[in-house]
Amino acid sequence: MISEQLSQQIDKAKKGNQKAYKFLLDNYWNQVYRFQLKRIKDEYEAEEVTVQTFSKAFDRLATFKEEYNFQTWLIAISKNIHIDLIRKKNIETTQVDKKAEKTFIDETPSAEDKLITEQNLSNLLALIKKLKPHYQEVIHLRYFQEMSYKDISEKIDEPINNVKVKLLRAKKLLAEIIQDKKS
Repeated sequence: MISEQLSQQIDKAKKGNQKAYKFLLDNYWNQVYRFQLKRIKDEYEAEEVTVQTFSKAFDRLATFKEEYNFQTWLIAISKNIHIDLIRKKNIETTQVDKKAEKTFIDETPSAEDKLITEQNLSNLLALIKKLKPHYQEVIHLRYFQEMSYKDISEKIDEPINNVKVKLLRAKKLLAEIIQDKKS
């Protein structure tokens, strides 16, 4: 059984509420990432699998049954993604998986968006350089080149949902860096 707050956030996310997606990502990212890091022992790959996990979970959120533990459900998805990646590496396939893309509704600017736009550009660029390269890239493409999710997806050759999850994560990390600098 899941908590009332979690249940409400899942219901909101099922309806496309961006803040609910962010809540789920913020509250479960570390558990999924640590699970993958123990298995893969490579930070970059563990992070990529975690991004894919949330992408797939958000895409299939309607299938989640509340009688199950949400974290266990995410870990199961993550485990299956990792197994699939191992199989793909073993077979050496180069096919790109093209799945139906679920649209995340962009709401008015979030707190992270406001922090990003309020910063002095040169200071902001220096802070962005503290992010991992793949996060730097999505921030740059979205906010400096003003590319759509679809265009970013095509440019970095990843599904749109992966782009959205990476962007959510990048904005959160950047906001934390900005807040730390202000403290």
